[in-house]
Amino acid sequence: MNTILNISCYKFVALPDAADLRQPCLDQALARQLKGTVLIAEEGINFFLAGSAESVRGFVDWLRQDPRLSDLQPKESWSATQPFKKMLVKVKREIIRMNHPSIRPATGRAPAVSPATAKRWLDQGHDDDGRPVVTLDTRNQFEIDHGTFEGTINWGLNKFTDFPHAVQAHKESLQDKTVISFCTGGIRCEKAAIYMREAGLAHVYQLEGGILKYFEEVGDAHYRGGCFVFDEREALAPDLSATHP
Repeated sequence: MNTILNISCYKFVALPDAADLRQPCLDQALARQLKGTVLIAEEGINFFLAGSAESVRGFVDWLRQDPRLSDLQPKESWSATQPFKKMLVKVKREIIRMNHPSIRPATGRAPAVSPATAKRWLDQGHDDDGRPVVTLDTRNQFEIDHGTFEGTINWGLNKFTDFPHAVQAHKESLQDKTVISFCTGGIRCEKAAIYMREAGLAHVYQLEGGILKYFEEVGDAHYRGGCFVFDEREALAPDLSATHP
C-alpha cells in the first residue's frame, strides 16, 4: 500500500538570509521524521522530501508562513516505502548549478507552455503560428536514458553546466523553430529557457512543471519510457508510480 507521500518543489526567489534558514528547516523536517534533501541559496529553494502525508504537508505549510514562499506548489507522488535514507539541508551557491550568475529567474522567467498546450502543439506538429515545434531535453544523458519525448533534441550533456556551450554550438539549427525545453520538474528549464532567449532564440518556452506535471495532466502522449528521479525509486512511470519500488 502506498502510504509515503513524496514531493518535489522549487522556487526562484531572493533569499539573502539563506544561511540563516538552514537550521530551522532541518529542525522542522527532523521533528516531522521526514527524509530527503532541501537546498537553499540566495536565488531560492529546491527540495525533495518524503514521509507521512500529514508530516510532509505540515512542513510545506510551515515554509509557506514565510511570505516569500507562500505560493509553493509541490508536485506529489506516492510510494510504499521511504525512498530516501536521511535528511539533509544544504546551503548552496545555486539551487541548480549553471555557473551563469547573470541568469536570475527570480527577476523574470521565460515564457512557459502548459502540458496541455505542449501536447496540442506536438499533436499538430507546429505552434499556433504555424512554426515547427521541437522538444529539447535539458537533462543529463543518464536521466534521458530512462525516457524522454519522441524525437527530442538530446545534446548528450554530462552536467547542466555544459548546457550554455551546447546552446552556442547548436543555436543556428533552432532559429526557425519553436523550442519547448523540458526537464524533470521545471527547475533547469527556468534557467535554460532564459539563457536561450538571451542567446538570440526568440521562440523558446519552458514546459510548465516539467515532465512530472506533464505526466500528471496529460499522461504519456508523445513520451516514451519513464522519468528518472533522484531517489531509490529510480524512475516514475507516466502514472507516477515507481518503476523500481
